[in-house]
Amino acid sequence: MFDKDRWQEIFEALGKNKLRTFLSGFTVALGILIFTVLLGLGNGLLNSFLSSFVDDAQNIIFIRGGRTSKAYKGFQENRRIQFENEDYEFIKSNYMGKVEHATPRIYRNGLAKHGKESGSYTIRAVHPDHQYLEKTIMMKGRYLNEADVENRTKNIVIGRLVEKDLFKTENSLGKILEVDGIAYKIVGVFQDSGGDNEERIIYMSYKTVQLLFGNNEYLDQINISYNMGMNTEQAIAFAQKIEDDFKEKFKVAPNDQSAIRVRSFVEEIQETMTILGGIYAIIFIVGIGTLISGVIGIGNIMTFSVKERTKELGIRKALGASPKSIIAMVLQESVLITSVAGYLGLILGIFVLKLIGNNLEEFFIVNPKVETSIIIGATMILIFFGLLAGYIPARRAARIKPIVALRDE
Repeated sequence: MFDKDRWQEIFEALGKNKLRTFLSGFTVALGILIFTVLLGLGNGLLNSFLSSFVDDAQNIIFIRGGRTSKAYKGFQENRRIQFENEDYEFIKSNYMGKVEHATPRIYRNGLAKHGKESGSYTIRAVHPDHQYLEKTIMMKGRYLNEADVENRTKNIVIGRLVEKDLFKTENSLGKILEVDGIAYKIVGVFQDSGGDNEERIIYMSYKTVQLLFGNNEYLDQINISYNMGMNTEQAIAFAQKIEDDFKEKFKVAPNDQSAIRVRSFVEEIQETMTILGGIYAIIFIVGIGTLISGVIGIGNIMTFSVKERTKELGIRKALGASPKSIIAMVLQESVLITSVAGYLGLILGIFVLKLIGNNLEEFFIVNPKVETSIIIGATMILIFFGLLAGYIPARRAARIKPIVALRDE
C-alpha cells in the first residue's frame, strides 16, 4: 500500500493518460458536487418550513370559520360562519382539562402615529393567553392582563420594530400612541422570533376592539393549546372532536370542509415533514443516481485502462509480478482518483452552497447547508464502490497470460 515505487508507477500512468484521468475524476467530482448541492438545498427548504413554526407553541390548534358549501337542515349554502364571544366561552367550558390556554383573535390594520412619525401596522386583538401560544417575549413592561380585557382598557403592547419605527431611540413604555385617531397607552414592548413581520404588530384586548370598532362580539378566529399529556394521535383526535362539535353547533353538514376549519399544529408539522420526506427521497434518488454514474464511469475507464495496458501488464507478469500486486496497483489507481476527485467535489459543493446563502429565500430555501459528516460519509461510500468498480478490471488484469499479452497490438 505504501510502496514508493508503486505509487510512482501509478502517478506516471496517470500522467501519461491525462484525459482518461481527468474524465475519471470529473464524473466522481460531479457526482459528489450534485449530491452536496441537492442535499444542501433540501436542508434549506427544511429550514424555511421550520422557521415558520418557531414562534408558535407546538401544541396549538387553530379554529377558523368560513362559508358553508352545502345546504343543511334548512340553512342555505354559502352561509358565513361568524364566531362570537359565546363560542370562545364554549371552548373553555366544554373542554376543561384538555385545554391549557385559549384566546380569540380579531384582525385589523391601523395607522399609528407618534409625533411626526407614522406607519400602518397589523392589530391583533387577543386574550392574555395569547402570549403563551405565540411565545411572545416581553422586552419592557408587561403583556395584556385580565383587567385589560374585562375593563376594556386602552392599553396596548407593541412590537420591537413598532417602537423602533415610531419612537426611534426614545423609550416608548408608558407613552401614548395614537391608532386610527384613538389614544392608547403602551404598557409593554415585545420581541418575537418569527421575524420582522411578527415584531410590527400591536396587541390590544379583544373586548376593547369589539367595543371601539362595531360594538359587537364578533371574533375572527379562536386558538387554543391542548394538554401536553396528549400524544400525536390524541391531539389529532381532539382537533377532530372540536370540528365535529362546532359543525353541530352551527348546523353545518358533517362533510362540509369549508365552513369550520380546525387545524392542529401537529398535523401541519406532519404534513410538512411528509412533503419534505418526499423531497428528500427525490434528492437522494437523484444524488445516489449521480454517484452511481460516477462509479460506473470509474469502472468503465479502469476497464479501458487495463485493456490499453495489456502488453505492459503482461510484461510485468513475465518479469515475476504476482496477480495480487497487479490487482493492488489497479485498485490503488481507482481509489486515488475517486478520493481526490471526491474531495474536490465536496469542497466545490460546500463553496456553491455558501455562494447561494440566503439568495433563494423567495423560493423558500433558507441557509442551505449540509453536515460535513454526511458528505464525507457519501464520499467514503463512493470510494468503497469505486474500489469495487476497479476490482473487476483488476482481476481481469491479474488473469492476463504473458504470452497472450505480448501478442496484443
